[in-house]
Amino acid sequence: MDHARRAVFRRGMPRVRGWAVWSLPRPLRALWSVVTCGYLGWIAARAADFQFRVRDLVLFAALVGCGAFSVEMARRASEPVGVVKDVYAVWELPIVFLLPGLYALIVPAIRLALTQWRVRRAPVYKRVYTVAAIGTAYGCARLGYLSVLPSGYDPRAYLWQHPAMWLVAAGTGAVTQWAVNQVLIAAAFKLEHPAASLADELFSRETLHNDATELCAALLVAVGMTISEYTLIVALPLTTLLQRSFRHAQLLNEARADAKTGLLNAATWEREAAAEVARAVRASAPLAVALLDLDRFKRINDTYGHLAGDEVLRRIAGTMTEVLRSCDLAGRFGGEEFVMLLPRTRAVDAFRIAERVRAHIACLPITSPGGEPVAVTVSIGVAALDAGSSRELTELLAAADAALYRAKASGRDQVQMISTSRGLSAVRPVDDTETTASVFWLAQPSPQQPSLAQPSPAQPVLTQPVDKRPADKGAASGGSDSTATTSAFAV
Repeated sequence: MDHARRAVFRRGMPRVRGWAVWSLPRPLRALWSVVTCGYLGWIAARAADFQFRVRDLVLFAALVGCGAFSVEMARRASEPVGVVKDVYAVWELPIVFLLPGLYALIVPAIRLALTQWRVRRAPVYKRVYTVAAIGTAYGCARLGYLSVLPSGYDPRAYLWQHPAMWLVAAGTGAVTQWAVNQVLIAAAFKLEHPAASLADELFSRETLHNDATELCAALLVAVGMTISEYTLIVALPLTTLLQRSFRHAQLLNEARADAKTGLLNAATWEREAAAEVARAVRASAPLAVALLDLDRFKRINDTYGHLAGDEVLRRIAGTMTEVLRSCDLAGRFGGEEFVMLLPRTRAVDAFRIAERVRAHIACLPITSPGGEPVAVTVSIGVAALDAGSSRELTELLAAADAALYRAKASGRDQVQMISTSRGLSAVRPVDDTETTASVFWLAQPSPQQPSLAQPSPAQPVLTQPVDKRPADKGAASGGSDSTATTSAFAV
């Protein structure tokens, strides 16, 4: 017997040690372990005093069936990667309010297992964490719900005797579930993606509106279920419509973003940047556009492979998101070229922001799949629109491209700028011996504003050496599947 036990142990341990969860960073692994173990312990505690009733099982099966139908609807549209928003809480929160607590704890496991089988296979440890986070949130929701109700009352009977108080109790439970779930999902998401913005992923205005809509729909379904189980026949098509509206919003957001970097794609950036430029011209406000190009990116791809090149692109995008302000627009123009729009930014400030981005990228600790360090530098061309000037986005892009050309020709890994005053000229100045300097080019005054396509004489008015040390981030920006109630950990 001991020999058989040792054989099983020897065969099983390598498989356990090979689980992907052990490769996670230590803080994320600790969070996963605590949440998962706490969830399993809670299930065991509730199972100890569980009382089985056929009517409860029938109601549970009906609500799970509606959730399964929603999963099948998600299968047609596929499940997006990342934090997923859906409408499953419409069917699962009534379980929290109307059935014993054990049902609320196990329903996420049933639904996520079906999603893993029918929709998309995600890393198992992520599915497990999602189940544990949602189940824990449902358990906390039930505690909040029962804490408002008087002890000894049946929840369904109390609804008809004191409907206003029941709604307060249910609302307390729903808000508790949302808050606990958001905290657990946000913690895991931030640990896995430190540079990501939680405000955009979980707390945007549209997301919060969708969350509130889902919670209200869940309360209506719970009230209807106390009248008759046939309420589900009416609620199902309405919830399907709500689910499609959520998916439509997600598809719109995905259509705006570049799939590889998460930044705005070229079409979206140009559309939003053109609106910003027009607004700046009307308000006589300063503005700047910057083009960023990786130095010798082809050599990186040829030396370390295209997977390493893709990782470089993602790291640069993350750095831009981290360094730039929330009002700035960052996008990928294609290949290894990125673009930035800096609203309400004077020329000198735009130069400093671009230099800060360049310095942070130069210090990125990137390694190839083989463990070799990958040196990455970028050249940046900036075109500034001075307050009171009138230019089109295409003109600013042409000027930024000319400044980028000069940065490349002057030795790479630097920032070059062209600014407007009376005129904007995208000239390429004569050879400069100071190839390590970043030069601020200002067009000479002329009776008529020269076209960007027609160079005009220019003279340097500001020279600033390139600082190879990363600037202080705080001074930089200075100036400046499931709805939210059941957000899933980036699966």
